[in-house]
Amino acid sequence: MNSTTALSVSIGGLAGLATFLAVGPLSGFFLIWAATISWAAYFALGGDNDAAKNTAICGIFGVFLACYAAFLITKISPDTLLGFPLTAALIVALSVVVLCLASNIPALAAIPASVLGYSATFGYLLQTPDKLSQDVLTDVSFDNPMILISVSLLIGIGFGIYSAKLAGKLTTIED
Repeated sequence: MNSTTALSVSIGGLAGLATFLAVGPLSGFFLIWAATISWAAYFALGGDNDAAKNTAICGIFGVFLACYAAFLITKISPDTLLGFPLTAALIVALSVVVLCLASNIPALAAIPASVLGYSATFGYLLQTPDKLSQDVLTDVSFDNPMILISVSLLIGIGFGIYSAKLAGKLTTIED
């Protein structure tokens, strides 16, 4: 089987398994969309051990920065001098500057993976009712996006690694 077909079959089959787990036995413990983000990032960063390490470290760093920024946003007073929208925008802008500048540290150099973690976290917080709150952001449970998104990203990297290995095995199968 050629490599494109092998990878397609591998990713398709494992995407079905990931979906089953996300909507079935692991519902509430990992988000399929967050897992596919890191799965894709793993391949975009090279699909090897370094890609897995960089996707994990930088993705979770992005999640952490987003959660910190979100926590600061929840503390904005309604009567703040600059107003809520501008203050929230400044918090996000500064946290993204930190995210990018952190790429000067070799372990945090994969800016796209950091941005994916950051974006996934804010996507979850802004689109899921009642999640952008201090209670949720400080809770030690799977409601907390620091835990839920990070675990989902790590599961996605695992699926990426396994799909690459499975594709390698499938390429030995003759058409």
